[in-house]
Amino acid sequence: MKISFGSSGIRGLANIEITPNLAQRLGSTIATINDGGYTLVGRDVRVTGPMLEYALISGINSCGGDVGLVNVLPTPIIAWLTKKLDADNGIAITASHNPSEYNGFKIFNNKGMSLTKNERKKVQNIINSHKFRSCSWDEIGKVENLDVSGMYLDNLLDSIDIARSWKVACDLFYGSTASVAKKIFDCFNSKTVFLNSNPDGYFPAGKPEPSQENLLRLGQLVKKTEADIGFGFDGDGDRVMVVDEKGIPINGDRLLAAYANHVIEKNGGGIIVTHIGSSMSIEDMVEPINGKVIRVKVGDSFISEEMVTSGAVFGGEPIGAWILPEINMCPDGILSALKLMEALEDKDIKISKFIEKIPEYPNQSLSIQTENKSKLMQYVLKNYEKLFNNIIKVNTMDGLRLEFDEGWVLIRASGTEPLIRITIECRNNKNLENLMKKSITIIKNIEEII
Repeated sequence: MKISFGSSGIRGLANIEITPNLAQRLGSTIATINDGGYTLVGRDVRVTGPMLEYALISGINSCGGDVGLVNVLPTPIIAWLTKKLDADNGIAITASHNPSEYNGFKIFNNKGMSLTKNERKKVQNIINSHKFRSCSWDEIGKVENLDVSGMYLDNLLDSIDIARSWKVACDLFYGSTASVAKKIFDCFNSKTVFLNSNPDGYFPAGKPEPSQENLLRLGQLVKKTEADIGFGFDGDGDRVMVVDEKGIPINGDRLLAAYANHVIEKNGGGIIVTHIGSSMSIEDMVEPINGKVIRVKVGDSFISEEMVTSGAVFGGEPIGAWILPEINMCPDGILSALKLMEALEDKDIKISKFIEKIPEYPNQSLSIQTENKSKLMQYVLKNYEKLFNNIIKVNTMDGLRLEFDEGWVLIRASGTEPLIRITIECRNNKNLENLMKKSITIIKNIEEII
């Protein structure tokens, strides 16, 4: 079976699509690229993780590569350690927020960031060609068990200035943040209460994703304990979503824009990188204070790659994947939570006040099922001008994004499902309805033709 990379690495059903055979081939590929080299390997809490870990290590060793094994850690810590320990690559065995029957691999380069497009292509070519490095019995690699998470904690303590004692509530969703969260928050003198805080790869609380619906139980805990703030982390800890002091889940777009505003204020300007589907409120909050927004394809790997190219001071997605380049080039949930606490302390305000000035524009999303998404998108790109007018800007890097005075439309094919997704944001509901009607019309036209 030929393997293709998404922006989040390789992901699929464990032992069906993500098999030990695939893991071994991936390991052999990484060692082939590095002429042996040194690879850091860790995993999240999924029950299929050890099985894939053994096979991955076997592949690396068989092609002369050495392995530093860090076992269960949040993905962003594995990424950070990859750079810190001067490894050639790091690999996190994880399926992030997917349900327990999924697993996968996220690969980091020696800078501790997701592989660039060209790096992914190189891995993909070798893993599919089976042209692996040859190695004799006495040249096989070694495995070293490492206990190095303390290095990450020391770095946080050196990099973040939180003075007062916070009362914090956290939902860990039984994910890999459970391996480090209590110790980290304790070191920052927080009085922290936890939900779902034992590592459990069956995810008994449900899908380990801090969606608005899944944050309701955290909101109840915040109110019950009178916490200052609540944090919900996804399965592998690279994302965080926030509940305010009243127990209300905060819109991810507004939070992203608020923190981007804070960073630009602190730096006196700079570049913010986000993807084409995030709210226009981010431009509203950074452009008037000498900030610039660069938009890229959906996926944190595209964001981190552009951040390096442009020298951005902050980047992120509204799903809670923030990249703080001064510390970690991988989205990092715990780091983001602590930096947000630092910002609130710096301004001496509560989280509800922090986002108060961020506009919340009417928005709507719709998914249309189709087995012809490629043909449909080709039609949309050729014919959108027949329906839409007064277009200010056209962006076709990832589907079709049209910008107008009143808002924007994004029509793009899903990377993993047979769906066309429509996302619209406008400054008022009337324009929102009008743009949605036009978007549906152009798709229904081609659906009738096919």
